[in-house]
Amino acid sequence: MTSALITGSFVALITPMNADGTIDFEGFRTLIQFHEENGTSAILFMGSTGEVSMLSAEERHAIVRETMKMRSGKMHFYYGCTGTTTAATIDYVRQAGAEGADGAIIAAPAYICASNADIVQFCLDVADQSTIPLGFYNNPPRVGTDLKTEDLLRIAEHPRFTVLKESTTRVGQVAQVCAAKPHMSLMCCCSPNLGLVVPMMALGGHGTANMTGNIIPAEMAVISTPWATGDDAFACREAWLTNLPMLHFAYSAINPVAVKSLMRAVGLPAGPLRAPLQQLDPAALQTGLDICRDLGLDKKYGYRLDTATAIAAE
Repeated sequence: MTSALITGSFVALITPMNADGTIDFEGFRTLIQFHEENGTSAILFMGSTGEVSMLSAEERHAIVRETMKMRSGKMHFYYGCTGTTTAATIDYVRQAGAEGADGAIIAAPAYICASNADIVQFCLDVADQSTIPLGFYNNPPRVGTDLKTEDLLRIAEHPRFTVLKESTTRVGQVAQVCAAKPHMSLMCCCSPNLGLVVPMMALGGHGTANMTGNIIPAEMAVISTPWATGDDAFACREAWLTNLPMLHFAYSAINPVAVKSLMRAVGLPAGPLRAPLQQLDPAALQTGLDICRDLGLDKKYGYRLDTATAIAAE
């Protein structure tokens, strides 16, 4: 099986919530349209940015079911399908496939800190049961398992795996994977602290699997454009350096506290974080609002900076 590769900005979307903590499905509709209008290539629902670990199984099924009704075909719709076990993960992947999803992203199940060999087998077992393309998220800070190049390339041999998101600090590993040229969309986390974006793009990466695109989608689309010409490279560099303050702000608190708090403040559908996560404190949030003003995001996107203080104080 040969699947077309995703390129560009693959945004890990927040999960918008109502004031009572329930899922805001109309908020999803607004955010989907927002990304369609601003160059996002693909959306990941229910990644760590989507507070997936704090969603019930029923909520997870409902998000797949309801957001798939909103799909226009302009973007790829992928869903975070990692469960606590292999069997639970397969069940989530099957439901996403049954609803018509473009694909699913899985990571090592959190907390159990399984060995690399166990997680490779987990990926292959899930892929054997999947009817849709899969991506793997190598995210050791969240899950405690850190796959190396040989592990990632073993997973890439399975025809269902078509996306890799790398979230280590190892530029050398990025180079090794790019040099191997697996048939996968090679992407990385947009955290500036990891330092992977520019090396990944320079070495032939296909884009970024990012969460800062929640607040600067058009800018992340530029940063995430594969380098076909020198103009692409220079545009990426300029957009990266210009938006570096926002990228640092987005990762100034555990994901998604900073970005979701800022989205709520500027008037995007976001709502509260799910406890025990709490909104960013007002002083820290003001830093994000100042960055929005400095970058002209209020003018570009219509963000409501004048009402942000009142919203943040709710």
